[in-house]
Amino acid sequence: MASPLLTVRNLTSTPINLKHYEIQDLKHTLGGGGYISKITSVWSTPVNAKQPVTNLQDVSLLLEPSTLRKADIRPANIPHETLCLFFEIEGEMYQTNIIHPTCHSQLLMPITTNPHFSHTTVYHPEYHHLAIFYRSNLPTWMKTLESETPLSALSIPGTHNSPTYHRALPSVRCQVAPVREQLQQGVRFLDIRVQPDGPLDPSNDKLNLVHGVFPISLSGPKHFRTMLNEVLAFLAQNPSETVIMSVKREGPGNATDSQLSRILRDHYAGDVNRWFTAPRVPTLGEARGKIVLIRRFTLEERLKNEWGGAGWCINGDTWADNTPNSLCPSGDLCIQDFYEVLESENIGKKIQYSIDHLRRASECVCPSPGSDAKLPFYINFLTASNFWKVGCWPDRIAAKLNPAIVDYLCTKHNVSDGSEEKPVGDGSTGIVVCDWVGQDGNWDIVRCIVGMNARFEAKGQPVRQEHGHDEL
Repeated sequence: MASPLLTVRNLTSTPINLKHYEIQDLKHTLGGGGYISKITSVWSTPVNAKQPVTNLQDVSLLLEPSTLRKADIRPANIPHETLCLFFEIEGEMYQTNIIHPTCHSQLLMPITTNPHFSHTTVYHPEYHHLAIFYRSNLPTWMKTLESETPLSALSIPGTHNSPTYHRALPSVRCQVAPVREQLQQGVRFLDIRVQPDGPLDPSNDKLNLVHGVFPISLSGPKHFRTMLNEVLAFLAQNPSETVIMSVKREGPGNATDSQLSRILRDHYAGDVNRWFTAPRVPTLGEARGKIVLIRRFTLEERLKNEWGGAGWCINGDTWADNTPNSLCPSGDLCIQDFYEVLESENIGKKIQYSIDHLRRASECVCPSPGSDAKLPFYINFLTASNFWKVGCWPDRIAAKLNPAIVDYLCTKHNVSDGSEEKPVGDGSTGIVVCDWVGQDGNWDIVRCIVGMNARFEAKGQPVRQEHGHDEL
């Protein structure tokens, strides 16, 4: 049986030339100590680009931006061999070494002195497929994107029940990392569920963070104000960024949506320098340094008169429940939020619904500046659970869903038929909302989503990064 060809996909905005390769026999190369740096994680493998070259083969395969091509390069017999690939980007040389038998990401390591580019590679051994993503400085990945771009045109990583990283019931906890770390790692959509505490008192601003009917921590109540201060501090430090925040009322208690809207407007979201509360999708420029509020609650009567009678905030109060695909009546939100995975055998259905929504988002084309065309947020929840089934708790479902979506994004997203064809749309992912992202240091899904934004780099600002500012 013939060895499979290597597929290389360039998901950056810069032409990349695969110049050379070498398959090294580790029994002879490693010697007494080896040239491969100590492996800290299968998800972020540091490699030494200055390893010996003994049998270099020429390839010279040019990959234009947003294309894939095949090369007659066989897989390495891991762990006995490693495949070393050498790329040229605008006259600079880079290298990646495929040393793991499982899917893994690495930096594209520079060989050139004073390199200008910083990209990430993701290798899928089952397909012998290497994807190359543009890699931004994750705390400020929006900084070099065109300000005129509608926020809904971007590929945006998000988290589901974002503050639920505390010690809690297994079916309640959905995250590993605190909200501030999520933002530092590139997350820009937060899903927040709250219950007003004492809503009859107009001076009381207390909002408890909840997940369904449960508190998010076994150690006592956690509050919206504390979490919000972390978000505002991040934006103050990184004014090029924006955070989209979806807020919904949940939990036990007698509070109403109307009371929640009053509390948010009067005690939190009244500062136009920190919040974007117009009932429409903003451009990135309008949203920089601010929280863009999506409301999943009805409004107090007086707030319906905000913004010239158009209402207050992006309207998601009629968000369809448990839906594989639904456009909110406002036209600003298109939702995939199918969550009733009652048996672990049904996770495949959830994966397919998630892929279908990625495909819908990818087929959209960003409206030209000044256009009246409406492009909704495509919000895609990679989340589901069943309280009564251990195999369907959030962490168990995420362990299957997140890698499946990384697989799809790297190998199939925005490719018309899997061959060397042009993409079918702008290739946005929309907002992809995840559980248990960052577990064991694995932020690959966030990096892949952020990497889909290369086409929106501001003119005159190619994807050149200060090397090494964020760790893979």
